[in-house]
Amino acid sequence: MKLARALVLLGLTITGPQLAGGQAPPVRRLTLEQALGLAGPASEALQLARSALDRASGEVRRTRSDMLPQIAGSASYNRLLKSQFEGFASGGDDSSQPEPASESCRGFTPIPADPIAQRLDSLEQSVRCLSRANPFSDLGSLPFGRANTWSLGLSASQTLFAGGRLRAGMDAANAGRRIAAIGLTSAEAQLTLDVVTAFYDAALSNRMVAIAQMALDQADSTLAQTRLRRDVGTAPEFDLLRAGVARDNLRPLLIQATSQRDLAHLRLRQLLELPPADSLVVVADLGPDGYAHGPTIAAMLARTPDTAATHRAAVRQADESVAAQEALLAVARGESLPAVSVSSQYGKVAYPSAALPGWNEFLTNWNLTVGLQIPIFTGGRLSASREIARTNLRDAALRREQAEKGAALDARAATSQLDAASSTWQVSAGTVDQANRAYQIAEVRYREGISTQTELLDARLALQQAEANQATAARDLAIARVRLALLADLPLGGATSATTTTSMSTSRPAVLPAPTTGLGVP
Repeated sequence: MKLARALVLLGLTITGPQLAGGQAPPVRRLTLEQALGLAGPASEALQLARSALDRASGEVRRTRSDMLPQIAGSASYNRLLKSQFEGFASGGDDSSQPEPASESCRGFTPIPADPIAQRLDSLEQSVRCLSRANPFSDLGSLPFGRANTWSLGLSASQTLFAGGRLRAGMDAANAGRRIAAIGLTSAEAQLTLDVVTAFYDAALSNRMVAIAQMALDQADSTLAQTRLRRDVGTAPEFDLLRAGVARDNLRPLLIQATSQRDLAHLRLRQLLELPPADSLVVVADLGPDGYAHGPTIAAMLARTPDTAATHRAAVRQADESVAAQEALLAVARGESLPAVSVSSQYGKVAYPSAALPGWNEFLTNWNLTVGLQIPIFTGGRLSASREIARTNLRDAALRREQAEKGAALDARAATSQLDAASSTWQVSAGTVDQANRAYQIAEVRYREGISTQTELLDARLALQQAEANQATAARDLAIARVRLALLADLPLGGATSATTTTSMSTSRPAVLPAPTTGLGVP
């Protein structure tokens, strides 16, 4: 019994924390290639760009429809409930008797038995006699006041000439679709740059936390050595106090680096829409070629960068905007010209006594119309439209010049950024090895009692600074190369996103303090 109870207690001790804390969160190892694959479906900006392209394509189809024939069918049924012609068929009341027929109409046959033998004057005389006898005697065969009316119709129209407005409108719609297509390509390039930036910001934040943790561990080791030397009487109390202050000053820096790492990971999660419960591990090599292992980035970097200002997405969109405004100006001018159109209506009507007619009861109506419309006076609307179109064209041309100047400056900035990042990486590559070797020597000298604690602190801070500079240079070099490769498709505002770094990369003193003197106060 005692053995069984002991085993149960041991099992509860082992499984208790797991039951209390629940299951461990799943660990997601994320590479840059995986991040690029997850970014597309999760990007709202990319979806909006695709919607803009679909909208522009719909506008092209709608504009093209104005150039094609317009055909429409119709069908209707009308049931008459009350009519003003109800009393006409019976000849009306007694007070409105028809005029008596003249002597010449008496005995006259209304419908000739032999139409060929009758003259035209005899036919006219029969019509006059019928009208005098009862002008409403044959209304039952006419469409007036019929109880049931069925109508089937087919209409067609085609614009023959509209002063060039239709063709110009089509040109403007096509230019709008090309602008949207360039915008989609630009959104894809910007998304790629944003993912690369967020990914390496997260990797850099991880490296900064590791550097801060290593600095704190080294400070703990130095404090332990100083305390031991103080216990044996070989180190003064001043050295012990200074070692303790230097160690304690590194704790807030580790907390700050950890907070910045959490923010960088949160931004990456939001960009990729990753579950917040997953434990994210960024698999990245902050080396000069660590980012080139993925096939997407490797293929991108294999191409020769296109830095021509006229090839930038913003400049190409500005060119299409100028073309669209030129077409809209042609539309405005075409409104002053005549418009010619042809239309035709074909219809079948029936007035059955019953509710449903037979096909032989339908009568046919068919006409063809050619129309000419000429604007004579519009109150100044046409001239105002032309003036607005000319102003819009001038504005588009000016914006195109601005875009080209901005693209040239942006290309120069991207090239300079890559040169600076490459030079910084080359300088920092060998500095870490030298700083690491210097710290090892300073640690041995301090342990042997042949150097001061100040020398050891300076060597440790130099090592930390060198490692932070190398990690930041690797991050900047990776982003600069990707940005230059995507430069032709990036919007002009992409420079802001590309050069925006997390706060730890632009505030290194917050992570790595300057060498200290005295009691560790900078």
